Amino acid sequence: MNSTSSVFANLRDPRRALARIACALLALNSGAACAESAPAVAATGSNNYTVTLKQLGRNYPMNLRGVESSDSVSFDVRADSIVTGAKLNLQYTYSPALLEELSQINVIINDEVAASLPLPKDKAGQLQQHVVDIPAHLITEFNRLSLQFIGHYTMSCEDPQHTSLWAKISNSTSLSIDVSPLGLPNDLSILPLPFFDRRDTRALDLPFVFVSAPDNATLEAAGALSSWFGAQASFRGARFSSSYNQIPASGSAVVLISGPDALQIGSISLPPAKGPTLTLMTNPNDVNAKLLVVSGRDGAELKSAATALVLGSQALSGSSVVIDRLQVVQPRKPYDAPNWLPSDRPVKIGELMQAKQLAVSGYNPGDITVPLNFPPDLFTWRNEGAPLNLKYRYTPQEKSYNSSFIISFNDALIQSQNLLSRDRLDSSVLRTLKSDDSLDRETNVLLPLNSVALQSRLQLRYMFDYIKQGQCNDIIIDNMRGAIDPESTLDLSGYDHFIAMPNLGVFKDSGFPFTRMADLSQTAVVLPDDAGVADLNAYLTLLGRFGQSTGYPATGVQVIQADQVAGAADKDLLVLASGANQPLLTHWADRLPANDGEGQQSFHLSDLPMRLRDWFSPDPEANIRKTRLAMAFSGGARSTYLTGFESPLKKGRSVVVIASGQPQGLADATNALIGGEDYTHSIQGSLVVVRGKNIEPLVADEQYYVGSLGPIKYLQWLMSRHVVLSLLLTGLGVILLSGLAYLALRARANKRLGN
Repeated sequence: MNSTSSVFANLRDPRRALARIACALLALNSGAACAESAPAVAATGSNNYTVTLKQLGRNYPMNLRGVESSDSVSFDVRADSIVTGAKLNLQYTYSPALLEELSQINVIINDEVAASLPLPKDKAGQLQQHVVDIPAHLITEFNRLSLQFIGHYTMSCEDPQHTSLWAKISNSTSLSIDVSPLGLPNDLSILPLPFFDRRDTRALDLPFVFVSAPDNATLEAAGALSSWFGAQASFRGARFSSSYNQIPASGSAVVLISGPDALQIGSISLPPAKGPTLTLMTNPNDVNAKLLVVSGRDGAELKSAATALVLGSQALSGSSVVIDRLQVVQPRKPYDAPNWLPSDRPVKIGELMQAKQLAVSGYNPGDITVPLNFPPDLFTWRNEGAPLNLKYRYTPQEKSYNSSFIISFNDALIQSQNLLSRDRLDSSVLRTLKSDDSLDRETNVLLPLNSVALQSRLQLRYMFDYIKQGQCNDIIIDNMRGAIDPESTLDLSGYDHFIAMPNLGVFKDSGFPFTRMADLSQTAVVLPDDAGVADLNAYLTLLGRFGQSTGYPATGVQVIQADQVAGAADKDLLVLASGANQPLLTHWADRLPANDGEGQQSFHLSDLPMRLRDWFSPDPEANIRKTRLAMAFSGGARSTYLTGFESPLKKGRSVVVIASGQPQGLADATNALIGGEDYTHSIQGSLVVVRGKNIEPLVADEQYYVGSLGPIKYLQWLMSRHVVLSLLLTGLGVILLSGLAYLALRARANKRLGN
C-alpha cells in the first residue's frame, strides 16, 4: 500500500485506532508493555481470499432495468485484518440496443465510484468479463458493493422503462481481497473474536486441543463450546477438529485443560488452575493468532468455566478471569430455542427483522424477505394455517390502476392487495394520511404449514404502477414508499407438537429430537469407550450443528459410554461408532436396520431407491417405505450410515446412530449433515448410507410418535387412520345412544302408567 493509501486507511478504518486504544488501556491496568499483550500495528504476512456474489447472498443474477437502476451486496472485513488491495472480477451482459456513448455500468464502493465501465456496441449481448481494481482506502470494516446501470437507447425522447434498457450481472462475479493481519488485544471482551468473526462469510474451521484423552466432563465442556461457536457461525456452517497436546502451527485454537498441576503444552507453560479459569493469549507459533485456554482443577470446574464463557461472554474482560460463582437462574423450556419461532405466543415481525429492513422505496423495489424457522414437529393435520396479522403502509399515487401489495410464502402466492391511488380513495380515508403522506392498511391471512420447509421465508412485495404520460413526457419520480409495521404478528400457538419418527430429515435440518431442549438437557451422546480423534471430531461438529439450529449452546448435554446408558434411559440418545468400538451396536442389533461387525455388513432395504422420481413427497404417507428385504454380505468397502429408531430403554425416546466401518467415514457423515450442492440426495427417512458425496436413502419406516395431542384431536386422528376403529367406535356410539334412548323412554312409560 502506498503512503497515500495508508493515510486514508487510518482515517476510514477505525480498527487500527481502536486496537491502539485497547492496547493502551490494558497497559494502564496491568502495567505490562503494550506490545507484549496486543501488537497495535499490522503484523507481517498477507493473504488473499475470494468470494462470489452468490456466496455474499445473491442466489440469482442481478437484473438491472430502466434508464437508471442499481443493486448491491454487503461484504465485511475481519476485525483482525487490514485491506491492502481488492479486485472485482465482473461478469456481465447488456442490451444490444444501448447507445455506447450514453450507457455505462458504475462500480460503487460505500457510495464512492471505483470505476465506470463503457458498454461498447460490438460486445453487446455477449458475456463480458472485466477486472476492476478497487482502491484499498475505499474499503472499511463494513462495506457495500453497488452496481449501477445507466442506459439509453435513443438520443430523442425515450421510455424510461423500455424493455431494451437492461443489463445483467452474473452472480459468479467474484471479489478478491488482499489483507494483512492486524494484532488484537488479549482481552476476553473481544470474544468470539478472533476465533469467529461475523464479518467473515466463510465457513468456520476451529481446532480444539486436549492435553490428554478427555474424560466425559471435559467433552461436555468442549461440546458446550463447539455448539456456541456453531451458533455464532450460523448459516456459514462450522467444522471442528481435535488433537492431543499439540498447539497448531498457525491459526487460533481452543485449549481445554483439566487437572490441578502446572502444565507444559508445546512451548507454553501454564500455572496450576485456581478454579474455573478462562485465558486469552497469543499463539506462540503464530503471533497473529490466539489461544482460548479453558481450564479447571477437575472436569466439573472445566465445565463451569465453559458454561460461564458461552452464557456470559459479554460480561468478561481482561486477559484471564477465574469464575468464583456460577448459577443458572432459569432452566430452559421445550421449544424455546432462540432461532425457532415461538409456538406458545404470537411473535412480532419486528422480533425477526430490524425495522429499517422492513421499509422499501421505488416502483418495483423487490421483496422484503422475513426468515421463518419453524419448530420441526408442528402437527399440521386438519389445520388451515398459521394466522398472520399484517399491518403495512404505503404512499398512495395520484393515479394508478395496477399497484399491488403481494404476500408470498416460499415463493407461493398467498394474497394480493390492491394499493388504491388518491383518486380512488374516499375523502374520509385521505384525512387519515400520516405526516409522511403514507396510508395505514391491515390484512389477515393464513400461512399453510403442511409439509413446509423448516427454514422458510415470508416474502412481501410492493409493486407500484408506472403510468406513462406520453411522448417526451415520461419521467420517473422516486417518491414511492412502503413499509411493514414491526407490530405485525404470526401466531403458531394453535399448533400441537406431534411427529412420526424416526425422521432423519428433521435430524439433519434442525437436530430434532435432540434440539427440542435448546441446551440439550434431555440428550445423551454415547461415545465409544476408546474414542479416537475421528469420534471427537464428529462429536464436536455435530454439537456445532445443533448450536447452529437452536442459536443456543449445549450446556446440558451428557456424554456417556455404553455401560452407562441405563442411567440415561429418560433421554434421547445420539450414538457414535467408528469400526467395532461401540458395544451398543451389538446389544441393539435386533433393532438396527444396518450393522457392520465381525467382517460382515447387513442392511434392511425397501423399494425406496427404486423410485424413478425424487422420493420425498409433500404427503408424509407417500414417503413411508417399509423394509422388504434383509441382506448381509462380507468383504467390500466399509459403509457409513445414519439410522434412527425408538429407544429400547423408554417408549417415546429416540436413538440416532451414526456409524462407520472406519474412523474417517464419520467425517463423510458430518459433511453430509452440513450439506452442499454436490450431494446426490438429501438425508431423509430412517436409514441412509453415505459414500463420499453420494447419499442413498434406503428405508423410510415411521414406527412411533413423539409429542402429544389433546384427547379429542388424538381420537379424531386415530379414527382417520384406522377405518375399522372408526366403524367400531361408531357402532359403540350407536349402541350407547340407543341404550340411553331406550332407558329414557322406558322410564317415561313407567312414570305415565304409574300415574
